Amino acid sequence: MSEKLNILGIESSCDDTAAAVISGHLNGSAEILSSIVVSQTDLHATFGGVVPEIAARAHVEKLDVSVIKALADANLSMDKIDAIAVTAGPGLIGGVVAGVMLAKGLAASTQTPLYGVNHLAGHALTPRLTDNVPFPYLVLLVSGGHCQFLIAKGPLSFRRVGGTIDDAPGEAFDKVARLIGLDQPGGPAIEAAALNGEPKRFKLPRPLLDRSGCDMSFSGLKTAALRARDQVIVQDGGLTKQDQADLAAGFQHAVSDVLAEKSRRALLEYLKLSPAQPTLCVAGGVAANMAIRNVLKEVCREHKANFVAPPLALCTDNAAMIAYAALAQLPYRSSDDMGLSAKPRMPLDTSSPTMLGHGKKGAKA
Repeated sequence: MSEKLNILGIESSCDDTAAAVISGHLNGSAEILSSIVVSQTDLHATFGGVVPEIAARAHVEKLDVSVIKALADANLSMDKIDAIAVTAGPGLIGGVVAGVMLAKGLAASTQTPLYGVNHLAGHALTPRLTDNVPFPYLVLLVSGGHCQFLIAKGPLSFRRVGGTIDDAPGEAFDKVARLIGLDQPGGPAIEAAALNGEPKRFKLPRPLLDRSGCDMSFSGLKTAALRARDQVIVQDGGLTKQDQADLAAGFQHAVSDVLAEKSRRALLEYLKLSPAQPTLCVAGGVAANMAIRNVLKEVCREHKANFVAPPLALCTDNAAMIAYAALAQLPYRSSDDMGLSAKPRMPLDTSSPTMLGHGKKGAKA
């Protein structure tokens, strides 16, 4: 391989079909040459969430087109690609299989090294791509299918210090938005409605704050929002726009409180490592929520830690992060052969017990 490597990335773990090309060095510095993300939001909107079978078929239709577009935008042909990186898990198995099979076909036909990448590693290493954050750093990965705190010690070394035992926050946002009559995806809809809401009108719980540790739960909070909605409907015969706004604000405020307190605890655990530049990074689609970002920034100020949030396009699912993860890990691992398989579960920290539960948008790691 040349000193500067061109990596083609492929991502299809949930409901975004993505392909990207990055160019970088083994020391970790890299440039994104192209990044294509084809959203499936319209396909799933009427169902109130991601339908795995529909997602898998859409990936099959769009993956090759996305790769061709990514190569064209990067002004490169396949013979200039030094490695192919693909999400091998965790995620909705149909989509992951589609991506892995395409990557294997490309690798076999062009004799290009193949690297299966953990989707979570892609998110966790994104702060290195965007901000060159030094190891070790703390990552809060908060999305539709996952929520966990990871201490990133190196490209292949992660320690989980907490996670959700049931619904991920993004999944809970979608479900609550649906039950109070807001559009999908639920995250942006709830954030917009909450701007005009009173967060203290409804007494919603802050699950697991009465227990030690950094584990989280959002299923009970979702149920509490449902009961609050039902009570309003019984009393008033339906929901007004103000009712929706108040429920959205209350739910968002409760999630923010949980994430803030659990982040404090995770930071205390991380700071035991005495990092030279203490940093909390946030990644995943829920990282776009400004109310959540603001409370996390305040937590970092309390503990004199840096706060890093990559651009939204790199917080949500994308293939540039998969390509970069392969580049960062390349000096420490071998390439994969044609036996590479797709996995619905793929924990980063294999020394910790597997988190319980199975989110609608993907298996917990």
